Amino acid sequence: MDRSKLDNPEKQGAGTGTLGKALAVLEAVAMADRPQRFTDVLQLVGQPRGTLHRLLGHLVDEGLLVQRQDLSYEPGLRLLKLAYRSWSGSRFRDIAEPYLLRLHDLTGETVHLGVLQETEIIYVDKVESRQTVRMSSQIGKASPAYCTGVGKAALSSLPPDELRRIAARMEFRPFTARTHRSAAALLAEIEEIRRDGHAFDREEHEGEICCVAAPIAVPEHDLVAGVSVTGPSYRVSMAQLAIWAKDVRKAAAQIEEEVRIRLGPGRGER
Repeated sequence: MDRSKLDNPEKQGAGTGTLGKALAVLEAVAMADRPQRFTDVLQLVGQPRGTLHRLLGHLVDEGLLVQRQDLSYEPGLRLLKLAYRSWSGSRFRDIAEPYLLRLHDLTGETVHLGVLQETEIIYVDKVESRQTVRMSSQIGKASPAYCTGVGKAALSSLPPDELRRIAARMEFRPFTARTHRSAAALLAEIEEIRRDGHAFDREEHEGEICCVAAPIAVPEHDLVAGVSVTGPSYRVSMAQLAIWAKDVRKAAAQIEEEVRIRLGPGRGER
């Protein structure tokens, strides 16, 4: 989630209605790494205390949030049910699944499918490694696009103006010593990714975790995504990832083609 909007209430816009405010509260709790206390949510969304109390109460009453015994809030079962229905009904995920499984069979490592949402990549599917040590990623989880292989791959498929706009909005948090610190550094690597057709995560988001990824772009369906093979650096070398790059690019191209065939004409083609 892009926290910058939540950190500064003025960025939400004075005209935000009740539904928008409720969704901001729901997102603040649902995207957090831990249960959120009232003061945590208050700081994130910047709404009046009375309004926030009322919205939290409505969300709890509707089963979208749960209030724990320590008075903190976490996602409710109704929200999880809706999320599950969304993921299970995703046509893009269904289309991509056979190609993810083939990559997994080929490499034995974790395969991710992610969709770009502004400055973040949202993981919409994952095939877990057959190995003992596995990835901490989860379906539905958001990660920064600038320091993940699948995120950088997706960014590489954007038009230049759109890429620069999104890069300017990023907050370059240094997760590791290898994380990009600026938009200029990211944009320079994006040029390399466009030339090569694939991206690497060289332990930029998590230490000792690396990957190779390729972009999936179907502009007529507003789809900007990526697919990756990920593994621990002690088991998967950069040389091995470079060997797998061709297979990852092939899978991405096959998914693109399948999306166009099965989803048919998009906007502007009717």
